[in-house]
Amino acid sequence: MTAPKRTVLRLRRLLAALVALACAGTATACVGTDDRPRVVVTTNILGDITQEIVGDQAEVTVLMKPNADPHSFGLSAMQAAQLERADLVVFNGLGLEENVLRHVRAAREAGTATFEAGKAVNPLTFQTHDEGGPKEEAGQPDPHFWTDPDRVRKAAGLIAEQVVEHVDGVDDKAIHANADRYDDQLADLTAWMDESFDRVPEQRRALVTNHHVFGYLADRFGFRVIGAVIPSGTTLASPSSSDLRSLTRAMREAGVQTVFADSSQPKRLAEVLRTELGGRVRVVELYSESLTAKGEGADTYLRMMRANTTAMTDGLTGA
Repeated sequence: MTAPKRTVLRLRRLLAALVALACAGTATACVGTDDRPRVVVTTNILGDITQEIVGDQAEVTVLMKPNADPHSFGLSAMQAAQLERADLVVFNGLGLEENVLRHVRAAREAGTATFEAGKAVNPLTFQTHDEGGPKEEAGQPDPHFWTDPDRVRKAAGLIAEQVVEHVDGVDDKAIHANADRYDDQLADLTAWMDESFDRVPEQRRALVTNHHVFGYLADRFGFRVIGAVIPSGTTLASPSSSDLRSLTRAMREAGVQTVFADSSQPKRLAEVLRTELGGRVRVVELYSESLTAKGEGADTYLRMMRANTTAMTDGLTGA
């Protein structure tokens, strides 16, 4: 961060501290006067990862609520202002937060440091429809990198570097210690997923999902993506009748009998396939693009990935 930008951020925190002192001497309640360094994160998956890195060294604000859709959630005026007051903004990017990215750009133009995690982890591109990917987005970067825990390990390490570089007042040693601890947990997750997926025979390693979200997982763990009910990388698209016919034909040819549907999205379209294929399709819920509220099964990235791995393994082996 340049010296002028650091000066602006320090002045903002000084002003917040002065306001807090003024509020302390009056009966008026003041909001938003926390003078700690602030990291703002767009999606709740990245928010959990960032919180693991930051710990208690700074305030971490996550803009996306539990069980929300990253493609469609928006910001209030207050949340948009939080982006410009942050020391660092962490966002997924690659087009994921479709209604939020303009606010991130505005914050960057106002001098806030931003980090686009998806762009920094060697993103894959969507393939053509014949290869299981959305035809209209072929060649475009796939934003769903978190389904590959190895890429999350890389992203977590880079987030730690960004926090140390841009967030004044944090203990660098504490940040790096947090990052090392979390890296060990992510390495354990990858090893466990490898072992779990080894139970799935080669001929059954075929995925059909609500929309194209598991390309990274398929690439990392050796699965084939047969297709998606919504032939797009975003939930905002809709399938045509010809898309559904093509998908049901591909499923019959591949012998696929399981469709994985996001737990936070309506399953109506996945249920249509069940009807099209004569009721022989099993619809299994996954947590694909959002964490849940606490206690609902996928309230951290690590729990989400373990829940999904178990559901996929059981769904593909008939357990």
